[in-house]
Amino acid sequence: MLLIPAIDLKDGHCVRLRQGEMNDATVFSEAPADMARHWLDQGARRLHLVDLNGAFAGKPVNGKAIRAIVGEVDDDIPVQLGGGIRDLDTIERYLDEGISYVIIGTAAVKNPGLLHDACGAFPGHIIVGLDARDGKAAVDGWSKLTGHDIVDLAKKFEDYGVEAVIYTDIGRDGMLTGVNIEATVRLARALRIPVIASGGVASLADIEALCAIEDEGVSAAITGRAIYEGTLDFAAGQARADELTAARAR
Repeated sequence: MLLIPAIDLKDGHCVRLRQGEMNDATVFSEAPADMARHWLDQGARRLHLVDLNGAFAGKPVNGKAIRAIVGEVDDDIPVQLGGGIRDLDTIERYLDEGISYVIIGTAAVKNPGLLHDACGAFPGHIIVGLDARDGKAAVDGWSKLTGHDIVDLAKKFEDYGVEAVIYTDIGRDGMLTGVNIEATVRLARALRIPVIASGGVASLADIEALCAIEDEGVSAAITGRAIYEGTLDFAAGQARADELTAARAR
């Protein structure tokens, strides 16, 4: 089980939102590249970046901060990025700049053809981000709820060739209320590709609960507010996940 620190970017700063509300942001660092170095030093094996302004604007906004982060980690670990990615040119530019995986969220739901084309043009580098409330997909920075069932969408996108699915329960994101294990397992069981859990990771207990369902196809978990506010020690969480994974392998 891989723990992935989240660096959410708003106006060039590292922030965390509650339930995706841009007006409910807590600034944790004004130097996102330094924060990236911190998580790398803590043993992170991948970083998760979100251009929050981009997600709402529908185009990249925090390019300077993103380039600084990529330059800081310097190919030491993969970086995945989402937010405001709406065309193939943007994907190509990010990959050329050193991003390892591009996450397509709203555009995948609104314009499935883009996701299909992206998987064909950049195989192995495309992850789909599916955000849900009560099993239905949300788009446009979580501001709009659609009638699309998450499992049905994920199965369709799996056929396109996406590398993985990031599943976020937006009712829990940034709330430190625990992961929606039931919904995450339901999605993972329906797919052959890995599911990355997101939203609600708050403590070592959540890490242990996620490790218990790793064999269902849940390969990683993104964590944000918990590691910034200290309810979860990142290094200890990854060490515990590694311990449980090793125990199952014996």
